[in-house]
Amino acid sequence: MGFKQATWDEPLLIELGKEGRCGYSLPKVDGDLESVVKLIPERLLRKDIPLPSLSEPQVVRHFVRLSQMNYCVDLGMYPLGSCTMKYNPKIAERIASDPHLTRLHPYQPVETVQGILEIMYNLSKMLAEITGTAKVTLAPAAGAHGEFVGCLIIRAYIKDKGELKVRNEMLIPESAHGTNPASAVMAGFKVVKIPTDEEGLVDIEALKAAISQRTAGMMLTVPNTLGLFERRVEEISKIIHEAGGLMYYDGANMNALLGRVRPGDMGFDIVHMNLHKTFATPHGGGGPGSGPLGVSKELVDFLPVPLVDYDGEKYFLNYNIPKTIGRIKGFYGNISVLIKAYTYILMVGSDKLKEISNQSVLASNYLLSNLNSSMYLLPYSKGIPRKHEFVVSAKPIQMKSGVRAMDIAKSLLDLSLHAPTIYFPLIVDEALMIEPTETEPMENLDEYAKALNTIAHQAEEDPQRIIDAPINTSIKRLDEVKASHPLTMKLNWRGLK
Repeated sequence: MGFKQATWDEPLLIELGKEGRCGYSLPKVDGDLESVVKLIPERLLRKDIPLPSLSEPQVVRHFVRLSQMNYCVDLGMYPLGSCTMKYNPKIAERIASDPHLTRLHPYQPVETVQGILEIMYNLSKMLAEITGTAKVTLAPAAGAHGEFVGCLIIRAYIKDKGELKVRNEMLIPESAHGTNPASAVMAGFKVVKIPTDEEGLVDIEALKAAISQRTAGMMLTVPNTLGLFERRVEEISKIIHEAGGLMYYDGANMNALLGRVRPGDMGFDIVHMNLHKTFATPHGGGGPGSGPLGVSKELVDFLPVPLVDYDGEKYFLNYNIPKTIGRIKGFYGNISVLIKAYTYILMVGSDKLKEISNQSVLASNYLLSNLNSSMYLLPYSKGIPRKHEFVVSAKPIQMKSGVRAMDIAKSLLDLSLHAPTIYFPLIVDEALMIEPTETEPMENLDEYAKALNTIAHQAEEDPQRIIDAPINTSIKRLDEVKASHPLTMKLNWRGLK
C-alpha cells in the first residue's frame, strides 16, 4: 500500500497562538446585550479565559497535519479481533449528518419529532427480528453499557422473584470479554469462572459442577473469542434455565451469525448488539458506540425507560414500564449510530444480511489458511473452521527468536498495516486475534498474510529488527503503561504540562 504516517513536530494549539490573531468574529448583537449579561450570576462570568488566539489557516493546518499522523479504517484494513473496526458506507454517514436529523433537539415535543421516533421504532423492531427477541431498547451507549444494563435486568428479575439474597452468582467462561465480569460485578454479582475444555469451548462438566441455587445467570459469547461456535449452546441454555438462571448473549461477535442464527432461538433471554461493529459504524478511541439490548417477553417489563412505541396513530416515548430498572442514559441513545445502523440494514436488505456473515467467515478462514502454520500456531480444535475471527499463537516465533506478539504487532505498523488485538484471550500464549471483516477484498487479505509471514521469517534472521519496530511511524515504540494511564490519556493541554 505504501502509506506512511507523516512526522510533523506539531505543537499544541495553545502553543501556536499569538495575541491579536483572529480566526472568526461573532456578529454584533442587536438590542440590549448588557441587560442580558446582568442576568448571569457574577460567579459564573469568566473574564480571563486562556484560549489561544489563532487564524483560521493555523487551525485548519494544525488538524490536517494531525490527521496525516493518524491511521483510520478509510485508509486501510483494520483487523482488530473482538473490537471490530468495520468500514462504514459513506451513504450512512451522509444520511446521519442530514440537518433534518442533526438539528432536532431531544427536548422538542414528541409531536414535532415523529420522523426520528419512527426511525427508532422501526430499528428496534428490525433488531428484535434479527436477534429473535420480543422487545429492544436502543438506549445503551456502547456494548459494555449494554452488558451492564442486561445484568441490571437479571438482578431486577431475580429480586422480583424474591431470590436476590440467594441467587447472586454470574457464570462467565474464562475466554469471555473482559467487560463481562466487570459488568456483572458492577451489577452486584459474584463472578464464577467456567474453564475452557480441550476443544476451546465451555467445559460442560465444569459448568454442571458450578451450577447451584446461587446461579443468577450466565454470560456467553457465541461464537466465542477463539472464533469457535459453541456447539452445545442449547444444552448450556437448558442447564442454566433448569437451575433458575437467565442466559445473557454477548453480541460482540454477531458478525458471524447475522442472518443465519438468532440468539433468542438458541435460548438466550437477553441479547446485546454492538451496532458500531455489526452494523457498520467506525468505533475507536472510546466512541461513539451503541449497544441496544433485546429481551424475551418475560423480561419486557424490566426494560429501561423510555421505550419508543407506536399506538397506531403516533409514535411516543413510553415511560409506563411496570418493573423498569429506570433510566440508564440521558435522552434516548447515540442517535447518529442508530441512524447509520438503520441505513445499513435498509441498504443491505433483510434477505442479504446472511451475506455479511458468509463473507466475514470466508475472509477470516481465507486469511488463516495463508499463514505459515509452523510459525503461527492455531490452538484448540485444529481443522475446525473459525467464524468471523481467529486466534493464533506466536509462541513458536518467541521460542526460536525471542520476538513476541507485541513485537509482531508493532512491526505490522512499519508495513503500513494496522495491528490485530494481542494477548487476548488470556488462555492463548502470545495471542494474535485477527478479524478482517466482510468488507476487505482478497488482495488485502493476501497482503496481510504475506506481511505476517515475512515478519516471522525476519524474526529468525534478524530479531532485533522486529524488536525495534516501529521505525516508520510518527510515534515510535510507546510505553504501553503510560499510554493507557488516565493521566496521560487526558485530552487536555494542561495535563501535558
